Amino acid sequence: MAYQITNQRELRCVFWETTAEGKRGAKNRFGEYSTDTRIAFCDFIDRLARDGIISEALAQRATLE
Repeated sequence: MAYQITNQRELRCVFWETTAEGKRGAKNRFGEYSTDTRIAFCDFIDRLARDGIISEALAQRATLE
């Protein structure tokens, strides 16, 4: 099966382009993304994996950083 997104760099790029928050790089004073941003990223990954856009392996190893 050929997936549309095959690496973490592409995945993060698409996430930041499509996220409703649109706050790329908006980190707190400890250098961490907000809980809302991290949850949105997890939901985004889950949705892409279920739709067959990314592999399950990529979904398991993807990180926001």
